[in-house]
Amino acid sequence: MEKTTMSVQELSAQMGISLPKAYELVKSPGFPTIRIGTRILIPVDAYKEWLLKNSAHR
Repeated sequence: MEKTTMSVQELSAQMGISLPKAYELVKSPGFPTIRIGTRILIPVDAYKEWLLKNSAHR
């Protein structure tokens, strides 16, 4: 079964960015997150859609 969410640490590794930059990104308006208590999770499908909309294919 494929994971449906990823942690901020996994996002950091996936994007090749530092952990502080990943936290900055997940706090930015429009970035898809789910908050459970203090935990921040990123829905994988919503992240992929966000990435396509915000990539530099302009």
